[in-house]
Amino acid sequence: MNNKTAILIFANSAQLEAVQKPFHSSEVLFDALNDQTLKIAKRSGLPYFLSSEKNQKGASFGERFTNAIQSVYEKGFHNVIAIGNDTPHLQTQHILKAANRLLQNDIVLGPSKDGGFYLIGIKHTHFNIENFLKLPWQTSRLNQSISKLVTSKKSSITYLEGLNDINSVSDAKAIINSFRNVSKQIKQLLQLYISVEQKTDYNPNHLIPIFNRDTYFNKGSPFLV
Repeated sequence: MNNKTAILIFANSAQLEAVQKPFHSSEVLFDALNDQTLKIAKRSGLPYFLSSEKNQKGASFGERFTNAIQSVYEKGFHNVIAIGNDTPHLQTQHILKAANRLLQNDIVLGPSKDGGFYLIGIKHTHFNIENFLKLPWQTSRLNQSISKLVTSKKSSITYLEGLNDINSVSDAKAIINSFRNVSKQIKQLLQLYISVEQKTDYNPNHLIPIFNRDTYFNKGSPFLV
């Protein structure tokens, strides 16, 4: 398995996340999440590759993500497991479970609660670039669309448990209030983020830059949640 499967960490730097994510005080949080994601990948024992704004290619999210996956296949791997940096409850066991399930399935999907996904594992033989680019990236229909596409192609798909991504204060609260383990550092940073957001006065003008720039949500999280 180890010589056929690789992990793709599709995640931007904490500095860019702080600029692109539609909430305040996120750089320190995503710096910690990036570190945690890297440790999780290393503990799996699988080869891993990092795709950030420094080496991504493409004008849209779909193009950047598709090109990043294709680049791993071009290194000789048969299976790719793609993850991001915005799922605090992601564990090494999720990656290993996905790798094992790819032995018997064509696609493994870890759905996120917003309709996107926090993990996708896919065999090279079932990776169709044209179909992948047509998926409704960054919408709440992404997970459902992938399932329909796989079914129409008569490919096999299996699902991991659903987890929360971080795109809003409500997401952060749900993660803190869940019964799942989360590191003490990230929990404290999430609490700080919630506190900062709640103290920030609402100003419609603050939203203008968000709608007028490219957004770099990972793995198809909706622009607005």
